[in-house]
Amino acid sequence: MDQGPDWRIEDRAAFYTQDQGSEIMPAAWMAALRQPDGQPFLADRLTRYGYLVNDTNPTASLPVGFTLAGPPGRQVVGMTCAACHTREIEIQGRPYRIDGGPALADFERFLLDLRTAVARVQDDHLAFESFATEVLGQGADLRGKDALRRELDVWWRRYATIIDRSLPNERMWGPGRLDAISMIFNRVAGLDIGTGPDRIIEANMAPADAPTRYPFLWNASRQDQTQWPGFAENGNDVLALIRNLGQVYGVFASFHPVPDRRVPIFRVNYVAQNSANFAGLGRLEELIQRIGPPRAPFIRRTAETDALAAQGRAIFARDPDQGGCAVCHDPQPGAFRSLARESWLTTIRDVGTDSREIGLLGRQVQTGVLAGKGIPGFGTLGTTDKAVSVLALTVIGAIVQYPFTGRLEQMSPDRLISLPGEAGAAAAVVTTRRLRQAIRTEMPTGAPYESRVLQGIWAAAPYLHNGSVPTLADLLEPAANRPAAFEVGTEYDPVLVGLAREQPRSRGQIVTTDCSDRNSGNSRCGHEYGTGLSAAEKRALLEYLRRL
Repeated sequence: MDQGPDWRIEDRAAFYTQDQGSEIMPAAWMAALRQPDGQPFLADRLTRYGYLVNDTNPTASLPVGFTLAGPPGRQVVGMTCAACHTREIEIQGRPYRIDGGPALADFERFLLDLRTAVARVQDDHLAFESFATEVLGQGADLRGKDALRRELDVWWRRYATIIDRSLPNERMWGPGRLDAISMIFNRVAGLDIGTGPDRIIEANMAPADAPTRYPFLWNASRQDQTQWPGFAENGNDVLALIRNLGQVYGVFASFHPVPDRRVPIFRVNYVAQNSANFAGLGRLEELIQRIGPPRAPFIRRTAETDALAAQGRAIFARDPDQGGCAVCHDPQPGAFRSLARESWLTTIRDVGTDSREIGLLGRQVQTGVLAGKGIPGFGTLGTTDKAVSVLALTVIGAIVQYPFTGRLEQMSPDRLISLPGEAGAAAAVVTTRRLRQAIRTEMPTGAPYESRVLQGIWAAAPYLHNGSVPTLADLLEPAANRPAAFEVGTEYDPVLVGLAREQPRSRGQIVTTDCSDRNSGNSRCGHEYGTGLSAAEKRALLEYLRRL
């Protein structure tokens, strides 16, 4: 796709493979795993889950967004932003790659199948022997196999626990969606902060049953608030680091905060056992800022269609009660975040959509090794506290401590922190109090979600924050008239603007609920703006939205 002059082939290659510190498992293990039919787990480069072949390196053994990091012989497989934020669509048999677009991958199925593959090795002696031979080589002795078994047991205990607690029932998400907030909370509060030897607090993990669609990344760095509930400040490199560090915790970063009285202020070391690649996270943010919104390849400009788009622009500019969109979705100056670029206002409003994700922000967890810990301007965690407060402390603690890695004893309560990157400047200077304000932990009233600027919205189906509406044409209908279920796949409908009704290579179905069950996680309710427009007005508005 044409995504602007700043998005180059070398940027795409880096975006597809840049390590951010995610560690799913050793690469040798994943290469040795088998599917139930005996084929290698990596046989099709995971394209069966909707992940995409890396066309910048067609011989790569892993798809777009999967990384290899570490020294030869000890490499680990991880994930990076592109796995969840690259998509393909097909129009009349022709595929189009959209960088930064919401993936249509089935992450849920990948996680469950990986569990099945490792369970077989855990439970079957012959399967383990075959696995060990592939990992260690033909000459592996008993000592080496025993050491491998111990490593696998530790990995399995942690992975099986979080998957079984997060996904107790299959098909909670479906393709193109995940409950990222629950998975981050489960990861940080469930696997990392326990007081026992394995650090696990099973009671802190809950079913991840508030699925949302992946957001698009173009212009994401400019919004002054982020996350679907809008609880995180955004718009400069430091705030982006907060956002991205929390994200990498949720996709297999290794992270264990260690209580340490020698560390001033914190009494906890957040960086000693933290695999997050801070330089890599900064590099990814630089790349994301270069991705432009895609230009639709199906626009046919004629005097008639241009006039229709102009009419649509006028409708877009109306007040919401007249079917307009601009008050929430046009670029408007936002809060000051950076000298380098103007941020855009992110309207956060309850428009009657599914409410389940909002409930996550009030979730309480045991704080384990972090009980009684805090930092200036943050407050102190109780023995139980909000999961979002635990996340905020671990993210802010790591960011504040990172520049002092190896010399944490030199930290001073009054010292400012210099972090690299602010739009090419040598450093961005922030305080712990300012960082604390970057993540809101109070419960919102109602069920408000963020409203993004709609450039490239044509390429972001399905719609609403939970992906419950397949096309923009359906979104202009009352909730009662929207599809109760639809197939998810790459086939694209330029007329309805979104997922085609027929999906020859369907990756699965999303079944929705109506307004009587708004808290289901799958409700198609709400956002009934434009539903009263005439058929001609809807055609005009869709023509305009196609061109954004």
